Amino acid sequence: MSRMAVNGIELNVEVTGEGPALLLLHGFTGDVSIWEPFVPRWSTFRIIRVDIIGHGGSDSPADASRYSMEDAVADLLGVLDQLGVEDFGVIGYSMGGRLALHLALAAPARIWGLVLEGASPGIEDEAERRKRVESDAELAQSIMTRGIESFVTRWQGQPLFASQVRLPAEVFERQRQQRLANNPLGLANSLRGMGAGSQEYLLPRLRTLRLPALLLAGAMDKAYSEWARRLEDELRDAVVEIIPGAGHAAHLEQPEYFSREVLGFLQRCLSRQRRKA
Repeated sequence: MSRMAVNGIELNVEVTGEGPALLLLHGFTGDVSIWEPFVPRWSTFRIIRVDIIGHGGSDSPADASRYSMEDAVADLLGVLDQLGVEDFGVIGYSMGGRLALHLALAAPARIWGLVLEGASPGIEDEAERRKRVESDAELAQSIMTRGIESFVTRWQGQPLFASQVRLPAEVFERQRQQRLANNPLGLANSLRGMGAGSQEYLLPRLRTLRLPALLLAGAMDKAYSEWARRLEDELRDAVVEIIPGAGHAAHLEQPEYFSREVLGFLQRCLSRQRRKA
């Protein structure tokens, strides 16, 4: 791993392999390690993993306004530019999926393929957005006052993650330890700055995108399965894959299925790109 200076902060970045560039974006409380099982499976790509601001080994600034989606997009583009990457595929999970959508809207000509897992375009209703901002602010404060261990227990106890009780004990514990290793201030400010209520609602803008997209959701994650279908209606070149036997974190609960679908899609994207060239 290495730390890269970008826009006044340093981000933790790991680059592996050679080939077409593939940017991987974790979800809230995650870090680059969540993608570790897939690095050898996707070995034909130059895999670029980034700890999003406030997570893992990246900086956790005290100013919550520095955590906006717009700033996070600028950070990612800065990293890619420093690495000499002109065009790339991107995979985003949950919060990372929302960030991937912002990135696609900011730099559509640079992206040859988009994979979203358990992602939404934000919250449409203004009252619901305000409610989420208030809820995230309360949760952020609880991280700082009650500590990260209490927060992680609360976070992984959500109904959203109920299907993960079926995970092998060692997998569940590894995920818990990874979450506990985060900086409490970084997680708190990520909630304040990058929460679904804080961002622009993107769905009306997605019709402008003309890039191939794979929309993944676990079959037991009803809310995000519905979001996948709604996103399919707006994106011009998208396909939906609902992964059986999985909840919100399909990559964790059904890694073989997840990896196979993603790899097949990426290979098809590159084949199309070569035919156009």
